[in-house]
Amino acid sequence: MSTLNLPTGDFRIKNRENKPYIFDIIRKKFVVLQPEEWVRQHIVHFLIFHKNYPKSYINVEKKIEINNTTKRYDIVVYNKNGGIEILVECKAPSVAITQEVFDQIARYNLSLDATYLMVSNGLKHYFCQINYREENYVFIQDIPEFIV
Repeated sequence: MSTLNLPTGDFRIKNRENKPYIFDIIRKKFVVLQPEEWVRQHIVHFLIFHKNYPKSYINVEKKIEINNTTKRYDIVVYNKNGGIEILVECKAPSVAITQEVFDQIARYNLSLDATYLMVSNGLKHYFCQINYREENYVFIQDIPEFIV
């Protein structure tokens, strides 16, 4: 897999039936190692080991209903009160971060109401903070660290 613009993690990788698998420490199982999964696992490790979010606050690839259609978000990080702090959309490194990607995470956030959004293809990362009262958002340099 390619080198990403994220800190490396201590990943467990194995081969089964001529396919690489990576261990997901949130789902507690090996999953097929596709380029998007490589990015997702780097971000999970980044959130836990560099931003100090507890593993128990993180969900990976869960179903949500949007306009009577079932979708899956990549990563959600909850806050201490059970609300959604961060919604993350991951793309493979070969996928450009376009307006379409931002539209996708915005649609997901209509039903999730996250405070922060992160979009990444592992090479480029975009972060924004949502202000629901003023109905706007602002791009920021990084997402905040977890505070106990």
